[in-house]
Amino acid sequence: MKFPSKERVEMLRKQYPIGTRIELVKMDDVQAPPIGTKGTVKGVDDAGSILVKWDNGSGLNVIYGEDSCSKIEVE
Repeated sequence: MKFPSKERVEMLRKQYPIGTRIELVKMDDVQAPPIGTKGTVKGVDDAGSILVKWDNGSGLNVIYGEDSCSKIEVE
């Protein structure tokens, strides 16, 4: 696994600030929430992983470079 640069991590933190709502697009893990599960960002760690509290109770992180999610635009 390749770790992102400090600049990339800071960009991710600005793109996904605490409280941002997201939707899971891809996660290759047997314990992953179903694709389409929504959650709330709790932060971004130094490895670029997005820390998420999923609406279904899961706490798995979105791993930088492996998994993907999309922001839910709140109106």
